[in-house]
Amino acid sequence: MSFSKISALAGFLALASKVSAHGFATGIVADGVYYVGYNPNYKYMATQPVVVGWSTPEDTDIGFVNSYADADIICHKGATNAQTSATVKAGGTVEIQWTAWPLSHHGPVLDYLADCGGDCKTVDKTKLKFFKIDGVGLNDDTTLPGNWASDTLIANNNSWTVTIPSTISPGNYVLRHEIIALHAAEQANGAQNYPQCFNLEVTGSGTDSPTGTLGTALYTATDPGILVDIYATIASYVVPGPALYSGAVSASQGAVSTTGVASSLMASSTNAGVTSTLASSVPTAAPYSNSTTAAVSSAKTRKSACKAKTTSVAVLPNTSSLPAAVNVGESTSLFTTSADSVTI
Repeated sequence: MSFSKISALAGFLALASKVSAHGFATGIVADGVYYVGYNPNYKYMATQPVVVGWSTPEDTDIGFVNSYADADIICHKGATNAQTSATVKAGGTVEIQWTAWPLSHHGPVLDYLADCGGDCKTVDKTKLKFFKIDGVGLNDDTTLPGNWASDTLIANNNSWTVTIPSTISPGNYVLRHEIIALHAAEQANGAQNYPQCFNLEVTGSGTDSPTGTLGTALYTATDPGILVDIYATIASYVVPGPALYSGAVSASQGAVSTTGVASSLMASSTNAGVTSTLASSVPTAAPYSNSTTAAVSSAKTRKSACKAKTTSVAVLPNTSSLPAAVNVGESTSLFTTSADSVTI
């Protein structure tokens, strides 16, 4: 085996050994078209696929961000610009699909847009100003730690749908989607942010250009929705971040629009020289939930909630035929072997 192949294999195994019960967005469905997102294994490929999700090569543990003044809070650790965009009309919807999200990681789900003012492929992320288009927090706290937006996401096959406001001007935008896990948020810096970014080309006839907030100014460590004990009764939970944009419209979190990928599919990476079985807990083209993680119920268990059983990350292919977008219902080969096709 060549040195390059050994290095690639070592990288795959190192990543798989570090992954705990966290997650990342595998892709999006924009106005009925599926777009592949960024996968942490891409960093080990000689030629990486061009996808709509921002690259996060430094997120080697599929972890979180909790430093709110650091640039990593914008689109995750070491995030770099996506080199293509998903097209969506103003007033249309984007469904963000996640790997299996742990039940113990309760918290809000938020969505922001930032106008790139030009090409999102080269925009400086530290200058992007985000306006909030969606923010859902505590649904019900009859039984602690309550039912949260994250629980809605899990119940919806680990997906979340957001409506792109019909009133915004057409142009190039970064969609910043985020789950904030609050299972350890009763202590300072205990909240865990999982931001994910995607490039969008928004079409339409809207005229609004909402003012926004720099990503490093969205939150502080002492915000009431960040520093909070979800194991105590909460009279009124305040969703973190700036006020919701006046033209925002909440989307229905109904049934997902794609079917799950069979867990037996094989993903072959030609350049890396490695073949790996696609982990059933990490879908490639569509989300589903197989999480059996029990909700934590005490201070003792919540402090160790992030040390859950490790799981393998899907080793995705390096192939020039990987489509940037696939129409829902279309059968396509996402992998390097002809048998590995999936209808989405």
